[in-house]
Amino acid sequence: MRDEDVLTAVRALAPALRDRAAHAEELRRIPGVSVGELADTGFFRLLQPRAYGGSAADPAVFYAAVHEIAKACGSTGWAASVLGVHPWYVAQLDPRAQEEVWGPDDSTLICSSHAPTGEVTAVDGGFRLSGRWHFSAGCDHARWALLGGVVDDADGRPVDMRTFLVPRSEYRVDDVWDTVGLRGSGSNDIVVEDAFVPAHRTLGYGPVTLLRCPGQEIHPEPLYRLPYAAVFTTAISTAMVGIAEGAHEDQVGSARARLKDRRAAEDPFAQVRIARAAGEIDAARLQLARNTAELYAVARAGAEIPRELRARARRDQALATERAITAVDLLMENAGRGPLRVGDDVLQRAWRDLHTGRGQAANDVERALVLYAQDALGMDVHDPML
Repeated sequence: MRDEDVLTAVRALAPALRDRAAHAEELRRIPGVSVGELADTGFFRLLQPRAYGGSAADPAVFYAAVHEIAKACGSTGWAASVLGVHPWYVAQLDPRAQEEVWGPDDSTLICSSHAPTGEVTAVDGGFRLSGRWHFSAGCDHARWALLGGVVDDADGRPVDMRTFLVPRSEYRVDDVWDTVGLRGSGSNDIVVEDAFVPAHRTLGYGPVTLLRCPGQEIHPEPLYRLPYAAVFTTAISTAMVGIAEGAHEDQVGSARARLKDRRAAEDPFAQVRIARAAGEIDAARLQLARNTAELYAVARAGAEIPRELRARARRDQALATERAITAVDLLMENAGRGPLRVGDDVLQRAWRDLHTGRGQAANDVERALVLYAQDALGMDVHDPML
C-alpha cells in the first residue's frame, strides 16, 4: 500500500473513531476494533522497516495520519502516535532483537514506558529487570514493551541509561489508568518481576543520541538516520495539535449553527477567540512540518543533522503543545456553560485530554526552552531529549 493510500484510509476511518470516543473513555483503553481497523489501514507499518513489511515512510505522512486520528479522538490519537512510533525505535536495535519481534509476526505492536522507574541489575550476558513502569499508552494491545532503566556500577553509581525490550510473557499489565483526561488511552502500568533481558535487546542512550545504532547497519532508509528526540516527541505534539484542531472544528460548526442568534453573531470577542485559536493551531502545525521536512531532507542527503536543527525541533515540539492548550483554553472561554456539564462534549474532552497530556515529560515546555537557549549560547548540553 502506498503511503498516500494509508493516509486516505485513515481519513476515511476518522468518523468511526470519533463515534467511539465516548466508548473509549468508558473502557479506559482504545477499543480493540479501532486498533484492528487502524492496523488494516497500514498506519502501524508507516515507520516500520521495509525488510519487515513496513513502509519506512516519510515521517511527514506518519504525522499527518496521527493528526487526523487525534482530531477524531484524542485518546486514540495519543495511543496510536505512541504505538505507531515504536517500530522506528525497534528498527534501531540489534538485528537479533528485531527478528524476535517481527520474525514471527510483522504486525506485532510495541508499547513503552521510558522513564527509568524500575530496578536494573547487570548480569552475565545481559540484565535483570524488576519493578513498575507507568503510563504505557496502548499497552493492552502490545506484545512487547520498551522500558527505560538506569544501569549502576559496582559502587551503585549510575553509569548508563538504557532501553530494554521485554516480551509480553515476562511482564503484566496492571489496570490502574483512571484519569481526568486521555482516559481512553489505556496508559496502564507495566510490572516486571525479575526478568532477564539479553544484551542484544537493550540500547543505550549514547548510541541513540549519536545516531550510531546497530539497526542502522541493516536498514538503509533515511528514516532511521533521524534523532530519537525529534521523532518521538513530534509524534506526541502532533497528537496534541490534532486534538486542538478537532475541538476548533467542532466549535466553529457549533458557532455557525448559532448564527441565527443575533447576540452570538454580533459578539466580536467570541470571533476574536476563534481566530486566535486557529492562529495558534496553524502556527504549531507549520513549525512542526518545517522541522520534519528539514530533518528528513538532511537524512536523505546522508549528511550530519546540525545540532541547532535538533534543538529547534525540540523547542518547537514543546511550543506546539503549549499552543494547542492555549487554543483550546480560548475556545473554552467562548463556550459558555455547555462544556461544564458532565457528558459527551467534544470541547470538554479536548480540554481534559490536552491538560492531561501536558504532564508528559516530552511536553515540558520550560525544560525544552532552556535546552534550546543553552545550545544557542554555546553551552555544553548533554540531554537525551536533544
